[in-house]
Amino acid sequence: MPSDAERAWESLLRLHAAVLPRLERAVASDGGLPLSWYDVLLELNDAGGRLTMGQLAERVVLSRTRVSRLVDDLVAAGLVAREVNPDDRRSAFAVLTADGRRRFLAGAKAYLPAIDREFAPVGSDGLRRLAEALETALAAVDPEAPIRERRSPSRR
Repeated sequence: MPSDAERAWESLLRLHAAVLPRLERAVASDGGLPLSWYDVLLELNDAGGRLTMGQLAERVVLSRTRVSRLVDDLVAAGLVAREVNPDDRRSAFAVLTADGRRRFLAGAKAYLPAIDREFAPVGSDGLRRLAEALETALAAVDPEAPIRERRSPSRR
């Protein structure tokens, strides 16, 4: 019989695998953005519109190579610009453009209701307990991980 920890881990992975494609479809159909683009735009928006590539990679939990490719795609689409970091010529900033912010906000209009729909069966008390349990687990595994309080309306 699996332990409670094993059950929790398996459930978390299975839930992620089941819900992620549904959220991807919601953002892509209504907001016209791949979910990975939305995540990058979200982090830039939350940071005031500008992050180094290293900071961005940490926030979106992707490799620097993957983030660099995503930013290249976003630059080509006019949603992000790259700026040289004057303090460290080896690094660059990813900067949210006005069009990037507009597209991000449009994507949020699809993404946030989709999250609410997917988690509605859990109920508000269940969601609060689930969020607290996951935040506690995250803090135990990574004490430096930022635990955000209630997020802005355009937050994931």
